[in-house]
Amino acid sequence: MLNTIKEIPARTYILIVTALLIIGGGFYIFSELGEEVLENEMFMIDRYAADFAESLATPGVTTFFAWITELGSVWALTLGSIIMLVVLWVFYQRKKWRIVYFVIAMGGVTLLIAGLKAAFSRDRPNIIDAYDGTGYSFPSGHSTAPIVFYGFIIYLVMRSKLNALAKWLINIFLGILILLIAFSRLPLGVHYFTDVIGGLSLGLTWLVSCIAILEITLWHTGRKAGKSKIS
Repeated sequence: MLNTIKEIPARTYILIVTALLIIGGGFYIFSELGEEVLENEMFMIDRYAADFAESLATPGVTTFFAWITELGSVWALTLGSIIMLVVLWVFYQRKKWRIVYFVIAMGGVTLLIAGLKAAFSRDRPNIIDAYDGTGYSFPSGHSTAPIVFYGFIIYLVMRSKLNALAKWLINIFLGILILLIAFSRLPLGVHYFTDVIGGLSLGLTWLVSCIAILEITLWHTGRKAGKSKIS
């Protein structure tokens, strides 16, 4: 047991603590918002955010966010997931755990969104089918699912052999895209601000949980492989 602990590098402990803080913080934010939603509480921040978003909603801005929000739609993420599975299969044929946990991450978040929307049953501010503004409102699926999908890509890029500059450019772009997709729901008028925050916190919690377990699995598998070579 002591030998196993000594084999774990110090930075791994830092990553573990960071992951636990993110998971704990994300769960806390979501649960606090969820409790208020169940009690049908009205959030002042929703009204202020809606007024701010409405002030931005010029025809040009609305058109821009209508395009952006499509990148977080069910069809876009489904197509993207299929492409990702093909890419993962081509580049990680001998590293099946990345494929397995990507499927778990995307499949799990789909079930989470459906189940939690039904559980909270919060009505939307507006029903607009053109912007996927149908069904229940909390949490925002366009905030939850994209952070898991694009966030998993960020993780894969970080683990790749790309140079540091390429990693930073790609991941900054993806991070901004995640936030833009989430924010797009406000000027389009199909979500409350708290739906978006709830979705982001839920998605981040699920993403980090999946990645943390994946990293533990990879470490354990690599450790076993190393021992086999020695023996």
